[in-house]
Amino acid sequence: MRSIWKGAISFGLVTIPVGLYAATENKRPKFRQLRDSDHSPIKYKRVAETDGVEVPYENIVKGYEIDKGRFVVFTSEELADIAKGGTGGVVDVVQFVDQAEIDPIYYRTTYYLAPEKTGVKAYRILEKALAEKNMIGLAKVAIREREYLATLRAEEGVILMETMYWPDEIREPAFETLDAEEQEVRDEEVKMAEMIIDNLTGSFDPSAWNDESREAVEAAAQLKVDGREIVAPEAPQATGVVDLMEALKASVEATKAKKAG
Repeated sequence: MRSIWKGAISFGLVTIPVGLYAATENKRPKFRQLRDSDHSPIKYKRVAETDGVEVPYENIVKGYEIDKGRFVVFTSEELADIAKGGTGGVVDVVQFVDQAEIDPIYYRTTYYLAPEKTGVKAYRILEKALAEKNMIGLAKVAIREREYLATLRAEEGVILMETMYWPDEIREPAFETLDAEEQEVRDEEVKMAEMIIDNLTGSFDPSAWNDESREAVEAAAQLKVDGREIVAPEAPQATGVVDLMEALKASVEATKAKKAG
């Protein structure tokens, strides 16, 4: 893998030089827009709003809108200096917390942190300490002209860094349907739901999951290449169950059969 950023982990008076690596990749099917007559790919141009003239990439600057139509311009160097905010290319660990204290809604992107040769021993010490204490580090880090809140955690001998949303970026869950008149929820209905949960409870096995929609696109594309007809799968039929209690009972039986199977 190729590092996308180089810096250092700082906790206490210890500094560990590290590289940052993407932990995930997007494998969703990618589609290009084409002209229908000859399937020529469509390209996009950067044009100015005022006159529609195409603007070369080297002539594009970054502007922050302070009022409608009024901008202040920043250079990449200025933004990088602002983002560093004292972290200066360092993953600055400021606190350690139990992972259960952080709501997963805060997590943005996961990366691997790997040590440079001079920092391997210190890296191993931190990784083992995090694993044995079952704690994660809360840190600040500047990456590509932006400062992030982040966490560090140990996983299978590697330190993972997850960038986070700032608290004021999390939306309040305000929905009219939930604020409406309270619905009566009976204990027996909740118990039925709990039985469904029990019947579907198991350990997470990553190898048991696969992207069926991606596989279907790949298979359909091959059928087109082979000149064969694509047959759409039959849509599942509606059960016709409209009573909530009846639906819960049917679900309990269905999940019980699945668990037994």
